[in-house]
Amino acid sequence: MNTQFIDRIIMVVTLLLVVTATACSSSSDGAFPVLNGDYLGQTPPGSEPELFAPGIVSTGLYVRDVAMTPDGNEIYWCAAGTGYAWSTILVSRRVNDRWTKPAVTPWSREIGYFNIEPHISPDGKHFYFLSNRPDPATGEEAGDSDIWVMDRVGSGWSEPYNLGTPINTEHAEFFPSVTRDGTMYFTRQPVGERANNIYRSRMVDGEYREPERLPIQVNCGVSQYNAFIDPDEEYLIVCVDGRDDTVGACDYFIIFRNGDGAWSEPVNMGDTVNTAHWQEYSPYISPDGRYFFFMSTRMREGGDEILTWDSIMASHNESGNGNPDIYWMDASFIDDLRPDW
Repeated sequence: MNTQFIDRIIMVVTLLLVVTATACSSSSDGAFPVLNGDYLGQTPPGSEPELFAPGIVSTGLYVRDVAMTPDGNEIYWCAAGTGYAWSTILVSRRVNDRWTKPAVTPWSREIGYFNIEPHISPDGKHFYFLSNRPDPATGEEAGDSDIWVMDRVGSGWSEPYNLGTPINTEHAEFFPSVTRDGTMYFTRQPVGERANNIYRSRMVDGEYREPERLPIQVNCGVSQYNAFIDPDEEYLIVCVDGRDDTVGACDYFIIFRNGDGAWSEPVNMGDTVNTAHWQEYSPYISPDGRYFFFMSTRMREGGDEILTWDSIMASHNESGNGNPDIYWMDASFIDDLRPDW
């Protein structure tokens, strides 16, 4: 056979392999959709809850917790394995009006520790989260659930450091939420107890004061936890377990605060938000105040009436499969719940 002809065949085959490899690489890299606009390019919801970013945030994994920078250009959320065998904080950033593929944050990559419940201060200068990692500053070993913080440095964040006393103690502290003046609301679970309570610590001269357990209007059930405070401290959304007026075992309640600092009676946020499923415990209001984000384990409607191997495998990687998902809805309904003082 003519060697020139063979060389030509080899060149063509090589070119085809390169093109195929490039196409496969482009397909792999381009699998994440092009998303432009606010909120990962999602169509804003109305008065009914909708899955937030299905296939991107709500994926069929165990997902919970939402946090955003004030400009809306960074969105964080959490994913966890069964029984919290692992947990991590994910992020997508808007760069040149295009959202990046979700990635595990650098400070939450180690499988052996909890890393959940992110919260960004209203001024965007601090990033809080829950972790049970060891504390190199004090030599404390891993295992104690504490609130950690990072400071804004340029377009990134500093190394995490333990918030320390008086917020963190030998008890479990978690789910930080901060007002514009730096006041922190958080949950504390005393050692050896199952009940959780909501606490508040005022920031005075750059330091946190001794936390106070909030009154019965806030700590209004058998156990209450994961409270989101409005940045202007006008209301608190809290997850409450053990009340007679719940839709499910644990419901979202809202408690309003007037100008004198008094708290209203708790108001159930209703069966549009709450369901009979017991896992509903991560509320969040977007920085612009327009949308209410919350975690729920509600099942999708219109599924197969009987289980098959194919339906089981299909639901494994789809939202609405019984694992927690993130939902969002227009937040204007909150004003309708406000009491007449």
